[in-house]
Amino acid sequence: MKIVVVCGAGASSTFVAVKLRSAARERGAIIEVQPGSASQLESLAGVDVVLVGAHLESAVPAIRERAAATGTAVAVLPPVSPAALDGERALDLALDAKAAAL
Repeated sequence: MKIVVVCGAGASSTFVAVKLRSAARERGAIIEVQPGSASQLESLAGVDVVLVGAHLESAVPAIRERAAATGTAVAVLPPVSPAALDGERALDLALDAKAAAL
């Protein structure tokens, strides 16, 4: 499964991506996580889930519209600081979003 984590400038998404990778390793899940900024969302081909930082909630409708073309699920991360976000919680959010999109 491929997950893209987006935030405003890309720094917060890097924290979340590291925690997601760690949680996936602990579970034995095979995932690829790519951090980035919302402005970098060009092609979503091959992406299963986009996790969007809570501070970008106003951009979610446009991201969902773009994601619909490739069947990519979109979920908004909880409004906590990236450093406080639990990787398990973020991974569950991504897995739930993917399951709901099927």
